Amino acid sequence: MSYQADLVRRSPVVLRPDSRRVIARPFLPGHELPSQGISRADSVVQRLVALPEMDVEKTLAATLAAHAGRHADLLASFREHYELVAHRVPSGAGISSDRADLIGAYLTHEYAIEAAALFNPSIAAHPDQSGLEPGEIRFIMTARAVGEGHVSSVEFRTGTLAAHDVVRLDEARTHLTTGRMTQSPMSTEFLREALDEDGDAVTAQSVLGRLPEQFTAPQLEAVLASSELDSPRRSGPDGLLDRIRRMAASTYELTFPTTSDLSERVIFPRTEAESHGIEDARLVRFTDDDGSIRYYATYTAYDGSGIAPHLLSTTDFETFSMRPQLGLAAKNKGMALFPRRIGGSYWSLSRWDRESISVASSVDALRWGQPVTVLRPTQPWELIQLGGCSSPLETAEGWIVITHGVGPMRTYGLGAVLLDLDDPTLVLGALTEPLMTAAPDERDGYVPNVLYSCGGLIRDETIVLPYGCSDSSIRFAFIDLPGLLSRLLADPGTVPASER
Repeated sequence: MSYQADLVRRSPVVLRPDSRRVIARPFLPGHELPSQGISRADSVVQRLVALPEMDVEKTLAATLAAHAGRHADLLASFREHYELVAHRVPSGAGISSDRADLIGAYLTHEYAIEAAALFNPSIAAHPDQSGLEPGEIRFIMTARAVGEGHVSSVEFRTGTLAAHDVVRLDEARTHLTTGRMTQSPMSTEFLREALDEDGDAVTAQSVLGRLPEQFTAPQLEAVLASSELDSPRRSGPDGLLDRIRRMAASTYELTFPTTSDLSERVIFPRTEAESHGIEDARLVRFTDDDGSIRYYATYTAYDGSGIAPHLLSTTDFETFSMRPQLGLAAKNKGMALFPRRIGGSYWSLSRWDRESISVASSVDALRWGQPVTVLRPTQPWELIQLGGCSSPLETAEGWIVITHGVGPMRTYGLGAVLLDLDDPTLVLGALTEPLMTAAPDERDGYVPNVLYSCGGLIRDETIVLPYGCSDSSIRFAFIDLPGLLSRLLADPGTVPASER
C-alpha cells in the first residue's frame, strides 16, 4: 500500500520535453581523429579559405536565414567558434568577416537540450513576489534536461501557484543562451584540502608552496609549467597535474544577459568534471542568520566515469557561482542543503554510502564534516537504496525530508522522514510505506517506473512537489501537510539507532 490515496492530490499539468529548444554548440569535425597527420578541422578550414567569395556570401546568408530565428545572436556564436580555429587559417590569407563567420558556422551545430528527456525538478519561491493575487506564490523551477549523448544540463521555468491546486506555468522562451563563463580565483588552502583527500597534498607541495593564497588560472599554469613533480604523475587521466587543473577549473562563474528571460538560461557543462552532465540540481532558497537571501543548488557533476557533488549559488539568477565540494559527505549523489543554518553551521543531506540517508555540517557549504547516518533502507519498497530527494522543508514539528526508495524491478517510490529542528541527526518519524508511487500513466518513459523529485515548497498547509515521471515528463503533486505530519508523528520518539 501507499499513503497517496488520502494524502496526495495530483495536478493535470504536465510538462514534456520540447526538441525545438536548442543551443548553438561548437562542432569540430574529426578533430580527435587525425588523418595522414592533418585533422579534419584543418581540412575543413582549408576548403573554406579556398571557397569563392560569392559562394561564401550566398552560403552564409542561407545559413542565417534557416537558423538565426532559433537563436538570440547566432552570428556571435559563429564568431566565438571561429576563434577556436583562427590559428589554423593560413597567415596572410586576409579573409573577409563573412568568411570568418562562415567558418564559424561550419564549426557550429544545434544541440536540443531536452530532446531525450526532461525530469527531476526542484522548486523555490521566486525572489519577485509582486503583482500577485492574495495567496498566490510565484516560483522558480529547475529541471534536468537530457539531449544527444545523454548529456544533462539544468534549465529553468517560472510560474504561479494559486488556490485550489492551480499551477500556471509561464510560457518558456525559445532563444536559449548558455551564458558567459569566467574562471574564478581558487583558494590554495581549498586545493590543498582537495588533494589531501587522495593523499596527494605532500607530493604536490612543490606546486602548492609557490601559489598565492588566492590564485588564478594563469598563475596556476605558470607554476605547473615549471613543476618538478615526478614525470609518471604529470599527465594522463589520473595524473596529479591534470587533477590539479581539473579541480581549479571547477571553480567558475556564469553570467547571463540581463535582457534574457530566465527560461532562456541554460546551465550547460563547461568543465572536464561536468563534461558528461550537470545532474539533479536541488534548488533551495537559503535565509542566512542576518536575514539575507541566497539561492543554492547542489548538483552532481559527471565526467563520464566519476561523479562529484558541486554547489551553485546566486542572488539574482543572472550570475551563478559554481564550486566543487569536499569531504566524505560529498562523495556521491543526493546532497541537499537545509534552507538555513542550524547552530551557526550549514547542514546538508548526503547519500555518501550510496544507499542510506545521512546528514553533515559545514562552515562554508563547501567543506563537509563527517556524515551521520540517520536512516537505512529497511522497508521492502526501499531495500536497494534510500536517499533524500529534496532540501528539507521546515515546519514547527521538524524538518520534513521527501525521500526516494528503490524496490523490486527498479521501481521508485517517494517517502517522507521527519528530523528534529535543532538536531537533524535525530529522526522523529518515518513513513513505513511510500507516500507516492508511479500512477499507471506515469510508468512508461525513458527510464520506466521512476518517480523522483529534487525539491518542493510549502504553501499554506500543502507541500507542492513537482516530480519527474519515468525520466520523461514533469508533473505536480499536492501533499496534505497536517495529514503527513500526523502520520510521521504517529510513532512517538526517535527511530532507534538500530533501524537507522
